[in-house]
Amino acid sequence: MAFRSIKGTKDVLPADTHRWQHIESVVRSVFQRFNYKEIRTPLFEQTALFSRSIGELTDIVGKEMYTFEDRSGDRITLRPEGTASVIRAFIQNNLAEQLPLTKVYYIGPMFRQERPQAGRLRQFHQFGAEAIGSPCAEVDAEVIAMAIEVYRTLGLRQYSLKINSVGCEKCRPLYKVKLQEELRKIAPQLSADSQRRIDENPMRVLDSKDEQDQKLTADMPLINQFLCEECSLHFSDVQRMLESFGITYTVNGRLVRGLDYYTKTAFELTSTELGSQDALAGGGRYDLLAKELGGKQTPGVGFAAGIERLLMVLEKTGYPFADSDHPQVFIAAADDPARAWTIAETMRLRGAGIAAETDLLRRSLKAQMREADRQRALHVLVVGERELVEGKAALKSMQDGTSRMIPLDAIALALTDTST
Repeated sequence: MAFRSIKGTKDVLPADTHRWQHIESVVRSVFQRFNYKEIRTPLFEQTALFSRSIGELTDIVGKEMYTFEDRSGDRITLRPEGTASVIRAFIQNNLAEQLPLTKVYYIGPMFRQERPQAGRLRQFHQFGAEAIGSPCAEVDAEVIAMAIEVYRTLGLRQYSLKINSVGCEKCRPLYKVKLQEELRKIAPQLSADSQRRIDENPMRVLDSKDEQDQKLTADMPLINQFLCEECSLHFSDVQRMLESFGITYTVNGRLVRGLDYYTKTAFELTSTELGSQDALAGGGRYDLLAKELGGKQTPGVGFAAGIERLLMVLEKTGYPFADSDHPQVFIAAADDPARAWTIAETMRLRGAGIAAETDLLRRSLKAQMREADRQRALHVLVVGERELVEGKAALKSMQDGTSRMIPLDAIALALTDTST
C-alpha cells in the first residue's frame, strides 16, 4: 500500500519552501517594525477553550474542529485559530504584569475539517497579531495599518479594506432582537444555514455567501443604526485615524465576522485575485474575551491572515520570488583517490560557514558536473590525484565561465574574495 497525504493537507516541497520562508521573513520584519514580539503556543488545547471563545453555535465549533479524547479522557482540539490560544497564554503567564500593552504575533498551522478548496485546506497556515491591554481606537488603527503594511511590502496594491462596528454588550442585544424580528418574516425563503442562525446567531445571516440570502436581506437593519454612544465614538475615531494614515476603506454594515468574541471594530482585507473566497485577512476587537476565558476583563484587538491565500495572490501577480539558496561551491572528485579528500574538504568549508556540496553517489566526473549545474552552484572545483599532489586546482565561476588556480589550503579565502 502506498500512503498518501490526508485529504485537505498539502506537502510543501523543497522547490517551494523558499517562497514560504520569504513571506515569513517579510511578516517578521513588518511586525518587528511595529514592536510586536513573537509568541508560540501549542498546536492543541482543551476543547473548552475554543468552544467558549469562538462560540458554541459557530460553524467552526459545531462542524469544523478536529476534536478527540486523549488517553487521560480529556477533550483535546487542534487549534482552529490563533487568538484564543494567545489569550489563554496571556492569562496563564500573567503577561499583563510585564507590559501595560502586550503586542505579540504568531506564524503557524491551524486545523479545520471543512471542504477543501482553492486557498482553503484542512491544515492551513496563518500569521496574525494581537494587541492586548488598550481600549483605545488608535490600537485598532495600528493593527489594521500593520496588516496592510505586510501586503504593501510584498508589492500588493489590488486589495480592499472593509470595516464595520459590531457594537458591544450594551447595544448589540437590542439590535439582535430587531434583526430576529425582521428575519423571521422571510425565514422560509432563506437557506437552511441562515434559518438555523436566526435564533442562534442572527448577525451571521447578513454575512451569508448565498446569493438568495443576500437579496432577501438587502434591506435588513444594520448594526451601525443601533450603536451606543461609546461604540459610535470609537468607530469614528478608528476611521479618522485610518484617514490620517492615508488608508482607503469602505464601511460595510454587513461585515460581522464569524467569531462570537468580536466587539466594536471588525475589518477584512479582500483581493480580486482570489475569486469567491476573496478574504486575505480579517480581524477586530475582542474586549470581552479575556474575561470569558477566566482572566480579568482586558481589551484586545488583532487579526489573522492566510499564508496559502497570500501565496496564490503573489503567484497570480507574478511576484519576483528570489531563487532558493544554491551551493557556493561544488567540489567534484576527478578520480577515486580524491573522493575522500573532497568529502572532508566539503565538511571543513561548511564548518567555516560556506555552503558547499560534493558527490555522495560515487558518480563519474561528467555526472558530477551535471549535478553541479542542476544545483546551480556558483563555483565548481575539480580535484583529482594530480591536484592533490600539486596542492592547487582551478576554481571555475559558473556565472561567467572564468577559472583561476587557487591553493587547496586557501579555498575558503578564495571563495570569500569572490563574494565581496
